[in-house]
Amino acid sequence: MNVTDVRIRMVDKEKEGKLRAVASITIDDCFVIHDIKIIEGDHGLFIAMPSRKAQDGTYKDIAHPINSSTRTELQELILKRYEAAAQESV
Repeated sequence: MNVTDVRIRMVDKEKEGKLRAVASITIDDCFVIHDIKIIEGDHGLFIAMPSRKAQDGTYKDIAHPINSSTRTELQELILKRYEAAAQESV
């Protein structure tokens, strides 16, 4: 898997609470995943994959990595791009 593009859309943290930005990634120049949330948690930033609300009120990921090493790789890449975008917006 090769992430060929990462786009970050900053959000107004005063309006959105812990949500800091929303990311979209392109994989191998042929598959896009939108609405990856960048959230400020108690232990720092993390990503939340796109999800939808089920009938029972829980949220289920629509798209997600199959293993933890891929999740870590995606999170590190997205957060690195987020930090760069945050510096540009200052």
